[in-house]
Amino acid sequence: MFNRVKEILTAPKKEWAVIAGESTPHAKLFVGYVLPLSLIPAIAAFIGYGLIGYSVLGVHVHLMSWGIRHAVTQWIVMVGGVYITALVVNLLAENFGAKKDFDQAFSLVAYSYTPMLVGGIFYILPALSLLAALAGLYGLYLLYVGMQPVMKAPADRNTGYFIVSLVLTIVVTAVLSAVMAAILLSSFFL
Repeated sequence: MFNRVKEILTAPKKEWAVIAGESTPHAKLFVGYVLPLSLIPAIAAFIGYGLIGYSVLGVHVHLMSWGIRHAVTQWIVMVGGVYITALVVNLLAENFGAKKDFDQAFSLVAYSYTPMLVGGIFYILPALSLLAALAGLYGLYLLYVGMQPVMKAPADRNTGYFIVSLVLTIVVTAVLSAVMAAILLSSFFL
């Protein structure tokens, strides 16, 4: 796993060629790769918001309940995001001349989430949490570069496939995030 993380982050084009030749079932990839890496942002969010805390208008806040809520939210958003994005990428595949294969779509998305999952360590200091989101931008690049070799997207349709997948994923993720935020805020006031 550590070698895969290093290679996808440092030599993505070469690593996508290797990944394209694999046929790992999504359940195995979830348990062996996504689950362990998704614990990084979850644990960091727990420590950052529950133990270390942050300042709001000069008042230092750190509540164990906030830490737990942020950890659970981070984990659900990360894992849910991988599955939702994989579903979108797979559902759109044939419309863009790509090969429809959920396991391959899941591999593509899981590995392209690597920067955001690893970057989740920045949640340990809430003031640096923006850096975790910025790491996700590199993940978008990884997704774009990986679509052609992993999903067998034609070169001339790869950009459109990426953009439509991204837009639909943003819409679905925005709805998921709004629901999670509503749950988080409502549970805070209970």
